[in-house]
Parts: sequence; C-alpha cells; structure tokens
Amino acid sequence: MKLIFFLLVTTLYLTSPRILAAAPESEEGFVSIFNGRELSGWDGKPGWWRVEDGAITGESTPEKRCLKHNYLIWRGGQPADFELRLRFRLQGGNSGIQFRSRELPDWDTRGYQADMDAEDQYTGGIYEHQRGLIASRGQKVSIARNGTRQVASLGDPAELRKHIKDGDWNDYRVVARGSVMKLFINGVLTAQADDRQTNHAASSGILAFQMHPGPPMKVQFQDIRLKIFTNSAPEESAIPAREPSATPVDQIKIAKDF
Repeated sequence: MKLIFFLLVTTLYLTSPRILAAAPESEEGFVSIFNGRELSGWDGKPGWWRVEDGAITGESTPEKRCLKHNYLIWRGGQPADFELRLRFRLQGGNSGIQFRSRELPDWDTRGYQADMDAEDQYTGGIYEHQRGLIASRGQKVSIARNGTRQVASLGDPAELRKHIKDGDWNDYRVVARGSVMKLFINGVLTAQADDRQTNHAASSGILAFQMHPGPPMKVQFQDIRLKIFTNSAPEESAIPAREPSATPVDQIKIAKDF
C-alpha cells in the first residue's frame, strides 16, 4: 500500500504543470534560408560578409572600419505575412534585421528593422528609417492612418532587458501578419506595433541584415528559418496602399545614427 501511495504521489509530482518543461515551439511550415556553409541566396557588399563557424558574419575592425551602412539581402523573395526565426550574437556596435523593406542602390535598404545594439538601448524594438523607433522595447503601439499613436505597455524595458544575453547567442523572432508586427527575444514578447499609417506602413518587402558604421563590431546570424503565412489572421487589419505622394527616396530623413 505504501508503495502504491508513493508511486501515485511521484506521478502527480512529475506531471505537475509547475515543473513540466515548456514544450518546444512547433517548427511546422518553417524552411531554412541559410545552409550554414556559404552565402547562396544572399547578396551583400563585397568584403563585408562571410560565413564563420556556421554563422553569417559581418565585422568591422580598427583596421577596417565601416563608414557607411550596408546590408546582406536575402534574394529568395519579399515576404508579406511571415514568421522569421533565428539566433544572433552581437559584439559591439549596432545591427538589425530588416523586414518588409525596400532595396536601394549600393546594398542599402529602407523599412522596418528588428533592432539590436551592444548597449541594449534599442534591442528588441521596432525601428523604421524615416520615423525612428516606432515601438521601443516594452511598448505596444497602434499607429492610425493619419500617424496618431496610442502607446500601451508590454512590460518594464529594464526587466525585459534581463532576458537578453549580452555578447552571447539569443533567439530572435519576427512575426508580421497584416498591419501587426511582433518581436520576441528568447521567447519573450519585447515590442508590438500595429502600423496603418498612410505612405509609411509596408505590407511586404525584403529581408536583410545590417552592417552598421561606427566603432568596431561583429554580428552573427545562424539557424535562420522562415515561415510564410498564406492567410492573415482575422484580427489583423489590412495595410493601406501607398499613395503617389509618398516621400521620394532622395528626400527621406534618416533617423537615429544611420
């Protein structure tokens, strides 16, 4: 009888939700877009991007400084509604993951960015070249067609920062469906934006990684997987089409230190 009681208690303990490990997130529908060996399917400025230890790597040094930002662009398409999963490691400086962006000459881009920097001031926020940070870490932002913003809190930015491993490998997830974009770092939602602003919101575009000018830095990306959603979630809204009066490229004012 004592043995039966012991086995029952042990079973209940081991199956308690409080101690069960979280199930890994499903990888169904995801496709690898980097083979871990060379840069097939990617296009970047010569001399700035390479594969090192199975990771896409961009690096500047005291002897080879980056004076103008450039981007490694994925040539596999221009995703609209998607989820991107990858691991990144940043040592010094600033970088980011471009999505729903426009390509410009000389391996340049403009558009949304899942931001990251060594000081973790911007890491986990959604940046956009013309408007700057549209949702900082810890913010849930709704932007109306006329540019009016409503900001709510997802959590304390300092507390969210504790989930980021400085100088080490971190998981980054970018989810874009309709007008809603969400960023997750190491499984934690860090920023969300519902962007419907006329002539600014984008519904599709290129994916790219950033080499940032400034002090020496090294950024690496690996385990890069992409899932395309064929149908938007019903709760997400459609993005208004750009009007012909959109700001010409040569008149764009670049925010932050880009």
